[in-house]
Amino acid sequence: MNDPEQGTGTPRFYAHSTGSADREGWQPLPDHLHAVGRGAGEFAAVFGGEALARVIGHLHDLGKYTEPFQERLRGSPLRVDHSTWGARIAQERLGDMGQLLAYGIAGHHAGLANGQGEGERTALADRLSSDLPALHPAWEQDIPLPARLGVPAGFKPYSGQGRQQAKDRYPFQLAFLARMLFSCLVDADFLDTEAFYHLAEKRPDLRRGGGAPPTLVALREQLDHFLGQFQPDSGVNRLRADILRHVRGQAEQEPGLFSLTVPTGGGKTLASLAFALDHAIRHGLQRVIFVIPFTSIVEQNAAVFRKALGPLGEAAVLEHHSAFVEQPPPRNDPEKYQSVQKLRLAMENWDAPIVVTTAVQFFESLFAAKPSQCRKLHHIAGSVVILDEAQTMPLQLLRPCVAAIDELARNYRTSVVLCTATQPALEAPAFEGGLTGVRELAPEPDRLFRQLERVRVRHVGTLSDEALAAEMRSRKQVLCIVNNRRHARAVYQAMADLPGARHLTTLMCAKHRSAVLAEVRQMLKAGETCRVVSTSLIEAGVDVDFPTVLRAEAGLDSIAQAAGRCNREGGRPLDASDVRVFANANEDWAPPPELKQYAQAAREVLRQNAGDPLSPEAIGRYFALLYWQKGGDALDKPDLMGLLRESRIDSLPMETLATKFRMIDSVQMPVIVPYDDDAKGFLRDLEHAEGSVGLARKLQPYLVQLPRQGFEALYNAGAVIPVAPQKWGDQFMVLAHDGLYDPQFGLSWDHPAFIRTEHLNW
Repeated sequence: MNDPEQGTGTPRFYAHSTGSADREGWQPLPDHLHAVGRGAGEFAAVFGGEALARVIGHLHDLGKYTEPFQERLRGSPLRVDHSTWGARIAQERLGDMGQLLAYGIAGHHAGLANGQGEGERTALADRLSSDLPALHPAWEQDIPLPARLGVPAGFKPYSGQGRQQAKDRYPFQLAFLARMLFSCLVDADFLDTEAFYHLAEKRPDLRRGGGAPPTLVALREQLDHFLGQFQPDSGVNRLRADILRHVRGQAEQEPGLFSLTVPTGGGKTLASLAFALDHAIRHGLQRVIFVIPFTSIVEQNAAVFRKALGPLGEAAVLEHHSAFVEQPPPRNDPEKYQSVQKLRLAMENWDAPIVVTTAVQFFESLFAAKPSQCRKLHHIAGSVVILDEAQTMPLQLLRPCVAAIDELARNYRTSVVLCTATQPALEAPAFEGGLTGVRELAPEPDRLFRQLERVRVRHVGTLSDEALAAEMRSRKQVLCIVNNRRHARAVYQAMADLPGARHLTTLMCAKHRSAVLAEVRQMLKAGETCRVVSTSLIEAGVDVDFPTVLRAEAGLDSIAQAAGRCNREGGRPLDASDVRVFANANEDWAPPPELKQYAQAAREVLRQNAGDPLSPEAIGRYFALLYWQKGGDALDKPDLMGLLRESRIDSLPMETLATKFRMIDSVQMPVIVPYDDDAKGFLRDLEHAEGSVGLARKLQPYLVQLPRQGFEALYNAGAVIPVAPQKWGDQFMVLAHDGLYDPQFGLSWDHPAFIRTEHLNW
């Protein structure tokens, strides 16, 4: 039995043990429960949920008030369920909100389960009715419970189009609240447990070492200094300065939903950062989160922010994306160990002033069920979220994404900025269940688009491969953008003998692409012949300026991005700046069915708006037409909103939501290309390194992402092998066949297993 508390006869209960057999230094269970309750409550205060979060923290380890669990701390090998008792007490004593808390309490180790029904995890209802070891009544002396619990203070039900829509949305809001409280719990639990072991093992606390991160006020001062260096010396730059000034002037507005509709090249990246810092400081928000659609430009944008924030940039900006999972070095190298662990901890809970992440990471976390994925969610509350290129949210999950955006702004004191040149039509009532109260930050978007109009866009009909090659040959400087890599390669091969011919594809590692782009920019600047064929990767924030762009049919938002590579600085006359959209005559280059629908909607809008097809009005018409063509069901392909609509508070499908919310269906596998001497040196260093810290980041520019079946074909052929597998396992996979990486095309193959994946638009 446990030792009795001196003078009371009540056994002592512990939360965590150390190596001490006499229990010296063990963590008392009440201390842990109260610390987690305090921490969770502090995290939830930003959205008015402190009372709920305190209770979830107090009850999460209630099952440790059992003799079997205390025996386990003393060395028993038997596993003990210590999570279910707290969930049962919450459900039995605290009404509907207690039922909601039960999801997080029961799942704080294994993850959120479905309320009822099948799943990989045991359903909550089955957990609550299972046999449990006897709970010692001492807990009631240690843990106070409120008489009742309600929704967070100020909680607002959805108020879209009528009472029925509000009723239908309510289960979504409850599931969102359950996940947000779960986030507060797991982060507070991890932090208190870490703090205990740091003290017990005399290890430094990585969260408190190294000083506090820069404040938002200090970051704004650095940004102001950076922006002050630029003189508006041209018409375009004067307009960018006007946009920046106007956008910053809107920071006083109350937190909520915003749009920033600025044409490509209008300076929206730095304008959005300036607004976010001003707005956060004015309203006491905690951080700025940039959500970027493509992994390939996360590092690029993070580098822009670090440069703009001067000497504070490195400490302020956290990138949350990695093709590798960095493994910590041994503890006998404490400096390296601490640096890796500190980065890992920050990436788990986004405890940084500025976070730059991918749309996949952001949205999949908002629907996640695993503790490690959900831990960061409470740090989204009370923040400014910039959704860069908001139109790229996947159509098959658009309704759940829009519902999540609305909920963050409605109930979690989050300001969300939809930042794009091609604003999607997501407002109610035109978009069912859409956003309300969206405020535009840019000064008169229609006027801006007229002032920044630098190109003519027209559809030139169907072009054969021969006609397309002839177009390329007839022009001194031209960019051609097509929809898949095989087509790009075919077009390049047809003109490879010409001066200035260049080719860009994601089958080239980023270091290779950067080298090609540097050549392209130099040729353009010098007025030399330059003919480039590329996949759509060049539309993702690549700064080039051609007089003519040829664009294979695609969505109107893609066409607008392509137009941003034409006359970018406005130095050419309008009639000498041409964007030509064409259809493919060759069925071999046919885009995927979904892209065909985008192209069809774009073709219709181009026909109706031949004079101004990239105006905000035309873009809005395009998205409205696209959503109508797709139909309501296609905007929530896994029917997540329907699944929730049919749920009660005791049957929320928490695990199923996480399983079905997948923004990318195909798994991509990273392969390192030993492209240059630096890459080969980093690979040699891996053979001898005690930890992968730093080397994983240095190898990022040498990665090519392959679909799993392509990766496996190369692996089975011995063309891809692990680096130092005895040390790293299969964490670092390298291309070991020199003949498969071409200086013009990047990674190439002739194996038929790869052909089908080549139709993909990436």
